[in-house]
Amino acid sequence: MKILLFGKNGQVGWELQRALAPLGELIALDRHSGDGYCGDLSNLSGIAETISQIRPDVIVNAAAHTAVDKAESEPELARTINALASEVMAQEALRCGAWLIHYSTDYVFDGSGDKPWQETDATGPLGVYGATKLEGEQRIQQSGCQHIILRTSWVYAAKGNNFAKTMLRLAQERDSLNVINDQIGAPTGAELIADVTAHIIRTVRQKPEVSGVYHLVAAGETSWFGFAKLVLETAVKAGKVLKVQPEAVQPIPTSAYPTPAKRPHNSRLNTSKLETTFNLTLPNWQTGVARMLTEYFG
Repeated sequence: MKILLFGKNGQVGWELQRALAPLGELIALDRHSGDGYCGDLSNLSGIAETISQIRPDVIVNAAAHTAVDKAESEPELARTINALASEVMAQEALRCGAWLIHYSTDYVFDGSGDKPWQETDATGPLGVYGATKLEGEQRIQQSGCQHIILRTSWVYAAKGNNFAKTMLRLAQERDSLNVINDQIGAPTGAELIADVTAHIIRTVRQKPEVSGVYHLVAAGETSWFGFAKLVLETAVKAGKVLKVQPEAVQPIPTSAYPTPAKRPHNSRLNTSKLETTFNLTLPNWQTGVARMLTEYFG
């Protein structure tokens, strides 16, 4: 089996390189890739030509314009990368008979209510990022290619920048720390996403009827405030010196921290369809965070 991975150096892409390598020949690209291949999603013709040259059995798209606030000021670039490049991949996947594995987001919803979103719920993105990711989903579905779209949220990893590392740095530098407590979701490790992706790829080769949209997040739920407290409590237990202790972190509402792009208050995703279809039990979010911090603290 030949697998073509886009976005190899992102948080999820990095873990995918590990998880997908045992499945067959893995060709992993990022936007700076050479060797005659194009991994830059803003170059649509280059992406098409690369897929046509490689003729993979599976395309895994872990690349995206994920800077949520920046997307508000560069909507055309966000749309090219998140929507139009996804369509190109889907068209080429159809042409060479490949599966397309694509990652999306809870930002396709409007963040209302307090129930976990199901795959069939009405979408309603609040900003450019969510709108362009939703358009990408729709273009893939309309292409007719065999696909798995995995909506996830609150992604972190030991590699790269993320919320957990930011909290650790701020707790070491500042005298006080305020964290939002009215946005609810499940911190989801890139390692979990990669492992589930590998399992899905093994499955879809024998079960083409499972093509569709699925939700993939860790089990349980918390706020960014709860996430931050767990990170700092784990750091203290590991002997890290912090200026702001876990119990001194202050909860604040979203309204106290305005950003260019609106954030959804409800990022919960219902994973029943994924777990049933692929015979999985997803671990609690705390398990993945503990594992990531153990790796990060070394």
